[in-house]
Amino acid sequence: MHASVMKIVMRNLTMLIAAGVFLTGAVSCNDDSLEKKKAKLKELKAEAKELDTQIDSLTLEISAMDSTFGRNDANIVQVTVLDMQPDDFAHRIEVRGAVESRRNVMLSAETSGRIQDINVQEGARVKKGQVLVELDASVIRNNIGEVKTNMELAETVYKRQKNLWDQKIGTEIQYLEAKNRFESLKSRLNTLYSQLDMANVKAPFNGRIDEVPARLGEMVAPGMPLVRIISPGDMYIQADVSERYIGRFDEGDTVIVRFPALNKEITTTISSVSGVINRANRTFSVEVKLPKVDFTVKPNQVAVLNITDYTADDVLTIPTKLIQRDSEGVYVYRLNNKEGDKVAEKVHIETGTSYDGMTEVVSGLNSGDSIIDKGAREVTDGIQVKLVQSAGVTAGM
Repeated sequence: MHASVMKIVMRNLTMLIAAGVFLTGAVSCNDDSLEKKKAKLKELKAEAKELDTQIDSLTLEISAMDSTFGRNDANIVQVTVLDMQPDDFAHRIEVRGAVESRRNVMLSAETSGRIQDINVQEGARVKKGQVLVELDASVIRNNIGEVKTNMELAETVYKRQKNLWDQKIGTEIQYLEAKNRFESLKSRLNTLYSQLDMANVKAPFNGRIDEVPARLGEMVAPGMPLVRIISPGDMYIQADVSERYIGRFDEGDTVIVRFPALNKEITTTISSVSGVINRANRTFSVEVKLPKVDFTVKPNQVAVLNITDYTADDVLTIPTKLIQRDSEGVYVYRLNNKEGDKVAEKVHIETGTSYDGMTEVVSGLNSGDSIIDKGAREVTDGIQVKLVQSAGVTAGM
């Protein structure tokens, strides 16, 4: 059947070639008139048109009998596919934060006075209770000496008056006056000792001196900064998160922390989530534990927090770059078999959350579907494709 059809095609082509040769000879003949040449050309064009019609008709008949007839595999779009399989999906947000320390303190004077001694300098290691700065307390010391002298006399009078009173000698008022004077001076002495202690700025914990704004001989007042002391212990990371993420984080959630300046990264957890929104910037604070690390971390150092705010188990995901859009929504191309040929099938899908180049597929695809990856932008719905090689990865996280 095929051979007879091909014979007809070849015969018609031969006639067309012969007609072309004849036309050439006719044109070259100087004896023919112009009108005869025009008439012959018109006749040949009509014959060529008839031959084209016959060729197209035969081509359709042959294609119906043989699907491979006339196909040029070089023009078929070559594609790779991703096999859809359920997997876990997580969405994360990045938040800029900073390293904080509960032992990063600027010490100040508790009383007024002139700086008499500065016992430390930047970088010095100090222990809890160590005197860092001393104020001139000569007036207080003089007062202490005077009160001590008066208190010694008051104590002697009190004891003697008490002995007399115990023997029922003298009046009760004399005894009470002596007792009151002694106890009043004793209380006054304790107050002076407290004031003397306030003249010394002491380290509240073990640490390192980071800054010493104090200057020898300078007059200071309560609250004036004198020494900054820091300790590497009890450090944490604090970040402000937009109120749109309220309820998405809990204490104990895993956080990936990156230190851009050091190109270092650690994994830790959330230690607390603030329950108050900042009116100024509509954020709430998140505190993250800072475990012991093998590199230097300092207060106020920038840290980038990668926090998981959404998770889903056993869901289908696809690379976001494969998703296309038309008037009906978003779609991808699925590989399908049609009468033994591989074709691209346009499938509209419903998507969910996207993160890190992957998008969650809510509906439209099933587990086991093959999604066209490479070549997805070159195909159209129903076009025949050639699967050259499987992408070798699963469409999932």
